[in-house]
Amino acid sequence: MDRFGRLGHSFYSQPTLIVAELLLGKQLVKVERDGSTLSGLITEVESYIGTEDLACHARNGRTERNQAMFGKAGKAYVYFTYGIHWMFNIVTESEGMPSAVLVRGVTPIDGISTMRQRRQSNDKDLSNGPAKFTQAFGIDLRWNNTNLCDPKSDLYINDLDQKTPMFVKSPRIGIDRTPEPWLSKPWNFKVIG
Repeated sequence: MDRFGRLGHSFYSQPTLIVAELLLGKQLVKVERDGSTLSGLITEVESYIGTEDLACHARNGRTERNQAMFGKAGKAYVYFTYGIHWMFNIVTESEGMPSAVLVRGVTPIDGISTMRQRRQSNDKDLSNGPAKFTQAFGIDLRWNNTNLCDPKSDLYINDLDQKTPMFVKSPRIGIDRTPEPWLSKPWNFKVIG
């Protein structure tokens, strides 16, 4: 962590399941080009761990699309899915061990009017899903490989020095074609309430 509470490499270098749990309740921050700030509390995440995890993008090794996953912990892995949605992940563990945490939901705090304009949606649905969140925050491929730990980065996560909120674990979402045991791994973490 830096003096502003920005999470550092040592936080993200921990095992992916630990990082996923600890990210709940942390503040995701994005500074816009005009200097305004968007922020929100992370409320739902999922873990994807290594080449053995058949739901993970790294299951077939390194590709142009997933190369950020093989990099240093604390970098962003952003990819396009279904031809319409951007997904935002945070690389975890050690370099060369392709693992990441997908951010699936964020409760908005700052910049809500900007999020409303981008989403054309009511407040309840502004960022309560992985594609809704990236659209609300304006996160796309330009943010892939961003070092969230760099003090100069306009995208980062703050530790608010609060206890991890109560959460539930369940199987990951949207991986229906993944074989067992990977399909049922309880690697989705969601804040209660």
